[in-house]
Amino acid sequence: MLGAGGLLGTPLSRLLSQHSNVELHAFKRGQLDIAERPRVRACFADLSPDLVINCAAFTRVDDCEREADLAMQVNGHAPGALATMAADAGARFVHVSTDYVFDGQKQSAYIEDDPTGPDKALCVYGRSKLEGERRVLAAGGRPLIVRTSWVFGADGPNFVATILNLARTRPELKVVNDQHGRPTYAADLAAAIISLVEHGATGIVHAVNGEPCTWFDFACEIVRRAGLRTPVKPCTSAEFPRPAKRPANSVLDTARFEHLTGHGMRSWRDALRDHLAQIG
Repeated sequence: MLGAGGLLGTPLSRLLSQHSNVELHAFKRGQLDIAERPRVRACFADLSPDLVINCAAFTRVDDCEREADLAMQVNGHAPGALATMAADAGARFVHVSTDYVFDGQKQSAYIEDDPTGPDKALCVYGRSKLEGERRVLAAGGRPLIVRTSWVFGADGPNFVATILNLARTRPELKVVNDQHGRPTYAADLAAAIISLVEHGATGIVHAVNGEPCTWFDFACEIVRRAGLRTPVKPCTSAEFPRPAKRPANSVLDTARFEHLTGHGMRSWRDALRDHLAQIG
C-alpha cells in the first residue's frame, strides 16, 4: 500500500492490519515516493504483491495551482506507472480519485459514467487527478478507481480541523454556501475500499458518506456538535476567492457502490459525531 501515512492511508492501514489473511506492506511517502519509479519497480520485484492500493496524492488543491508540474507528476503520471507495474505483475490495483474530475455544472448527482472535464474547466488538481484516472484505465489489468469527496478524519489536515480551530479563535466564521458535495469520513472510506476489494469490484466506483450538503451546512454542524457558539454565516464563492476553482456541484451518486457491496454508507452527520468523539 502506498501513501500509508495520510488522512486515508492511516485508517486503511489500520483496518488491513486487522485481517489475519493479509500480509500488509504499508509505505509512507518518506519510505517510498510513488514518483521514484526505479525504487517502486524494485519494490514490486521484491514483494510480488497480489494487491496494490494507491492512496498517495498531492491533495493541497490551491498549492497545485502553483506547482502544476509536480501535481501532474504525482497525481497523473505516477498512478499510471503504478497501474502498469501492477498489471505486469498480475496484481489487482486500487487507485483513489476525486469529485474534482467533474466541472460541477450538472444539476443532479454525478454517476460514474458521466462525462468528466472538460480539462479546461477544471483546476490543476482536478486535471491532474483526471489524467491519473485515464492512465490507470489505459494500463491494462482490471483496476478499481474509487472516487470520493470532502474527506475528513483524525490523521491529516482537513475541513473539520480547520473549522474547529477557526471557531475557537475567531468571533465569527463565513463559509461558502454555493458549493455542494458529500463529506466523507476517512475511516468509513477505508472500510468502503476494503468492501469493494472483497466484492471484486473493478472500474470506477463512487464512495462517499450519505446526504449532500454545502460547506456552510457542514461547518454549521461541526460547530454545533462541538458545542461551540461561534456564529457561522453563509457567503458565496465569489466572496471567498481561492487560487483553485472549485466545482459548484460535486455530489457523487453511490448507487453503483451499493449495488456492488450490498450496503450503503452512513450519513456524514453520524460519521462526524463519531469523529468528534474520537478526537475529544
